Amino acid sequence: MNSADIPDMVDGLPNFCGAEPQVEAAMARREPVFLHDTNLRLDRLRATFAIALHMHQPLIPVGGSELRTADTISNLERMFRSSSGEATHNAQVFAECYARMGDIVPDLVRQGHNPRVMLDYSGELLFGLCQMGRRDVLDRLRGITCDPHLRKYVEWLGTMWGHAVAPSTPVPDYKLHMQAWQQNFAAIYGWEALSRVRGFSPPEMHLPNHPDVAYEFIKALKECGYRWVLVQEHTIETPQGGPPRDKHLPHRLVSKNSCGQELSMIGIVKTQGSDTKLVAQMQPFYEALGQQRRQMGGVSIPPLVTQIADGENGGVMMHEFPNCYRQTVARYGAEGAVGVNVTEYLEMIDQAGVREDSLPVIQPIRQRYVLSRIAHWEPGAADKAIEDIKREQSGFSMHGGSWTNNINWVHGYESLLDPMNKLSALFHQTLDHRHVDKSSQPYRNALFHLLASQTSCFRYWGQGEWVEYGRELCRRGTDVLQHDFR
Repeated sequence: MNSADIPDMVDGLPNFCGAEPQVEAAMARREPVFLHDTNLRLDRLRATFAIALHMHQPLIPVGGSELRTADTISNLERMFRSSSGEATHNAQVFAECYARMGDIVPDLVRQGHNPRVMLDYSGELLFGLCQMGRRDVLDRLRGITCDPHLRKYVEWLGTMWGHAVAPSTPVPDYKLHMQAWQQNFAAIYGWEALSRVRGFSPPEMHLPNHPDVAYEFIKALKECGYRWVLVQEHTIETPQGGPPRDKHLPHRLVSKNSCGQELSMIGIVKTQGSDTKLVAQMQPFYEALGQQRRQMGGVSIPPLVTQIADGENGGVMMHEFPNCYRQTVARYGAEGAVGVNVTEYLEMIDQAGVREDSLPVIQPIRQRYVLSRIAHWEPGAADKAIEDIKREQSGFSMHGGSWTNNINWVHGYESLLDPMNKLSALFHQTLDHRHVDKSSQPYRNALFHLLASQTSCFRYWGQGEWVEYGRELCRRGTDVLQHDFR
């Protein structure tokens, strides 16, 4: 099945549900993605680095003069419609940022270079570009996504369709976001392209650290077919406490819930720092230059320096990144310190004999405090342990961490979180225990409002109109469920 077999939009809504069996089949692919095409040899690499570009624009109800009746459109489209010359100019720049790797990578390949880049586009952005008729942006990425001669240089990362931060997103909605992104991506680029997606990039780099929530997050990732997840350096710890001893090696991210059940998957550590500046000026390459090979499970492997940044925000990404990227790629070849994509790297070290169970263990931060206080593994044990700790340490919190660590994502946002949680509860109460055609317009419409209401932007920008956008999407989603599923 190719992308022509499944439209990217249906009745004005994203085609992101109803093909769950096909999504599952595509993600169940087990053969290596990059190993047979890579032009790198592990024994010739002293050190490696990987960069990812994160792209997102929220969907907001601003396509009209009245909030309650306005069409839900991409914030990018609002910028294009704006009477402000600055907003319109920035919209043009943003659109170019979303498309430009589709030109930069092939150009570097034609020059005989060996570029690598990972791409993380939210489902809301993918749909918004289709909705506003900017498929030209997505088409410029088609070659590096689908062409067998170019796709080995680029890795797409999965994410939450609605750019929802996991710790404050209702747990039952995790898989809905993940599968919606997968189908939306396949509708644009095809099932083959989806089958090559192995890594996951959490919005805002936010990792749940409540034991039960972290467990469900990893469970959802594994059930959706993901093999590894990107984690922020200061959101994790070793089981003994403290940061990982070597952040430039892959780790095994482990989570244990209140019942004593344990799950794990590969965690790739993104280092701290001013993300856009570090990626724009290609700092990961320069850090890799000073690294040497390591021993892992008795195998000598090169370390991996990993960074992710917004691909369009800020002057450094808008203007400095393309030239810095080109200049850096021109400096390395296929030996020494080189660029890689993470799945490519993992497949090479796996072939060399490094097994997942030999990787050093990490867990979400502050879990050791909670797990050490659990005497009886049973439902609710983690909550009881957390309450015990809070009585002893008034400032103790389990709200997780992200690359915007100054934002709590919970406190101060109750006016939005309450309707968001109520909409989620109504969605599952209404639909989970009845036969529903997930390819139908009513279900797609209900899912659209549920997922769009959970975008991080409604909290990131604080109070005021952005919170009202989220509340309005919750109201519309409630109306859909109450009127279309009586």
